[in-house]
Amino acid sequence: MKSNCRVRAASAALLYAAGAVAQDSCSNVLKPSYSSPVVGSGWIAQLVATGLTDPRGIIFDSNGSLLVVQEKNGIQRLTFNDNGTTCLSVRDSTTIVKDSELNHGIAFSNDGRTLFASTSENVYAWDYDSSSGTISGEQRTVVQNMGGTGHVSRTLLMTSNNKLLVSKGSGENIDERATEQSTGVSQIRAFDMERLPSTPYDYASTGTRLGWGLRNSVGIAEEPKTGGIFSVENSVDQIKRDGTDIHQDNPGEEMNFHGFLNGSTENQGGNYGYPDCYALWDTNIPDVGQMVVGSQFPQNQSDSLNDTTCNEDRVSPRLTWQAHTAPLDIKFHPDGSEAYVSFHGSWNRENPTGYMLASVAFSNGQPVESATSTTSLRNILSNPDNSKCPDECFRPVSLALDSQNRLFMSSDTTGEIYVLAKAEMSATGGSDPSASGTLVSPSATGSGNAGGYGGALAARRYTGNGGGWGLAVTLVACLMTGFGFWLGLPTA
Repeated sequence: MKSNCRVRAASAALLYAAGAVAQDSCSNVLKPSYSSPVVGSGWIAQLVATGLTDPRGIIFDSNGSLLVVQEKNGIQRLTFNDNGTTCLSVRDSTTIVKDSELNHGIAFSNDGRTLFASTSENVYAWDYDSSSGTISGEQRTVVQNMGGTGHVSRTLLMTSNNKLLVSKGSGENIDERATEQSTGVSQIRAFDMERLPSTPYDYASTGTRLGWGLRNSVGIAEEPKTGGIFSVENSVDQIKRDGTDIHQDNPGEEMNFHGFLNGSTENQGGNYGYPDCYALWDTNIPDVGQMVVGSQFPQNQSDSLNDTTCNEDRVSPRLTWQAHTAPLDIKFHPDGSEAYVSFHGSWNRENPTGYMLASVAFSNGQPVESATSTTSLRNILSNPDNSKCPDECFRPVSLALDSQNRLFMSSDTTGEIYVLAKAEMSATGGSDPSASGTLVSPSATGSGNAGGYGGALAARRYTGNGGGWGLAVTLVACLMTGFGFWLGLPTA
């Protein structure tokens, strides 16, 4: 008891001191113009950049600067004053590419020397110097002929073996061109970037097709341990089932698995259903039969297209989520234990849903939850009242992890960047799963979710109260438990 109490008291004192320093160094914390977000258990969050123009794709260069695609504007480079954990502030903001056609996609070559970004039509490449944060040489087109209307984001992902993945969505809600592989519509394709091509790749006819029948898979990620490729898909709006309107809660949004690009071609290149078949979320639809969450179904059944053919001939999602939540990005923790997913939020639903950042537990390269799960998401950052969305809330778009595994998130409609960090481990070597998260706010009082993160962390670990109370109550507890602690006498 004596040694344990000493450890707890010393740890509480150190955490309180760290909290005081952190609060002082974070005196210029930004405050959102809307109701403060709710932070999930075990996380600390802070708003670190505002005033951006529709920030979409974000990525860190090899020097630790954050590059941000501002839709219809160009690419902005942000550097930060960094006082640890989430205590960051923008030190410098410069435009490195000015182009009104850029809208979302951004990636780096694995050596960090080539920057890629996309318009709805082309993927471009530039030589990049991370030390100065500048591009040089001519702009080169590496993938072309992706044009179209409707979903114009062309998400980019550079894999560990130098394959540039490019996702192209549909041109409209239900795009019949997606039924033909040759069109390149609603597909994810991979292009070899070991060397930049002398002639640009044609999107629809070259490269490797990882999947088709994918309405709008804006988020793509490579699982770090196995190399498996996953995407998150936005499904259709205004859907009916044999003439009955079921669009409020169907079809579900999808996490799809696309096999590997590191040797095996297993599970690669399949048809994921769109525009004929969709993933079931709410099973309360006409003639559901034996279908479960994640089963595939058509809008209208016929001899050639029905529930049976959809489930036998199409690739079902690995996970299914609430309809219209609009997942836009997915990033993996480097140890492969979880994936982070941003949900932009609904427009096609009476009660808004989404508008959050969440995590999905992974093990051995796959989600821990089964394909029929309705509870695979764990909240990290959310809006307190979705009924105020989209006008008075943040809307997550893209995610990026820095060298310290802090998670950054862009919010396009509010022009913001958030940073999130996991709470430190407790003195006993474990985390406190019951603790609520902390939003660092300008009123750094050291108590509650709006307080400074140092004092709040100390309190969460030791007392459940805020700031200096964490230290005080710990010391009192030690005194009450054994007065001999301070006298050096034996204790039970």
